[in-house]
Amino acid sequence: MVDVLDGGPLEGVLVVDLTRALAGPHATMMLADQGARVIKVEVPEHGDDSRGWGPPFLTPEGASRESTYFLSANRNKESITLDLKNEDDARVLSALVARADVLVENFRVGVLDRLGFPVSRLHEINPRLVILSISGFGHDGPEGGRPGYDQIAQGEGGLMSLTGWSPDRPTKSGAPIADIMAGMYGAFGVLAALHERATTGRGKVVRTSLLAAMIGAHAYHGTRYTVAGDVPGMAGAHHPSICPYGLFHCADGMVQIAVGSEFLWPEFAAAFGVARPEWATNGQRVQDREAVNAAVDEAFSHYRRDDLMTKLAELGTPAGQIRALDEVYTWDQTISQGLVIQVEHPTLGRIDLPGPPIRYDDGGRRVHRAPPTLGQHNDSIRRWLDES
Repeated sequence: MVDVLDGGPLEGVLVVDLTRALAGPHATMMLADQGARVIKVEVPEHGDDSRGWGPPFLTPEGASRESTYFLSANRNKESITLDLKNEDDARVLSALVARADVLVENFRVGVLDRLGFPVSRLHEINPRLVILSISGFGHDGPEGGRPGYDQIAQGEGGLMSLTGWSPDRPTKSGAPIADIMAGMYGAFGVLAALHERATTGRGKVVRTSLLAAMIGAHAYHGTRYTVAGDVPGMAGAHHPSICPYGLFHCADGMVQIAVGSEFLWPEFAAAFGVARPEWATNGQRVQDREAVNAAVDEAFSHYRRDDLMTKLAELGTPAGQIRALDEVYTWDQTISQGLVIQVEHPTLGRIDLPGPPIRYDDGGRRVHRAPPTLGQHNDSIRRWLDES
């Protein structure tokens, strides 16, 4: 029997997930969050690499340990263990492919071919199959075979040259942004291919990479170079093209503000005593950013954070504080948006997880499921294949 489905716009879509680590699992988790049935295929005994990435690990009495890293990217999935070098297990994968709508893989270039499942064979088994392939630096080109990891891609893709305070100390994003964005772009490509398949009746291959994700994240930094020929550098905690926009100090902490419109500046400047004729326009302020930021810092130093936040709100100046993660996940606004969910884990019991970042006014997944233990669904998936 197929497990009871939990709703969502992708209900009825079957995804075979051959991925591990983060970029691929994030893509398939996005599809699972929207109601797709995602069957995660793992290597016997140790499974997805991220099951061993820690600490922290959680080790309930009498059970194998669970890494919080794995828990972050695998909610709403099932797990089956298959050794694809074994003929019987390879046949199980073939049976899954024959029934699937989507297959996602993030092996190094050529590995899936060597395991006996090149694109040609996958489409021979199932011409309607949409295949998502996520690589480090692209599947072809002079460096297409390079292995890719998040921080390496952040450096090679230019993001670290934009992040931090000093060119001699490039800084990675605290979150694994290359992995996450590659997963997001990949999931988006899958949905576009599924939409096209509704017309053509045929699947296709969708490709993205950590490098592509980083270049896709450049936004205005990219056109600053490609159009204007200017190589952007680091701006610390301040915006390179808008001023004042960034992190400032007050009497008992820090706040961030975004004077992102010329209409906001006059009232803000008058309220804090930083109005100057030479700072009338954003362009002028950007040119004199250090002096503007120093003046704002000095003005804010006379306010306690809560009082400053109140005054900024009264002025209509976008502002916020810097929250640690314990503050984020206990914040009533976070909870109100469904961004913390409770699930029942087979060995850990009831646990809280970050929730999916997409909501629907009507419908959506009704029940969320805990990330699976290794091979948790071996028997149920094989029974379903035998019966279907």
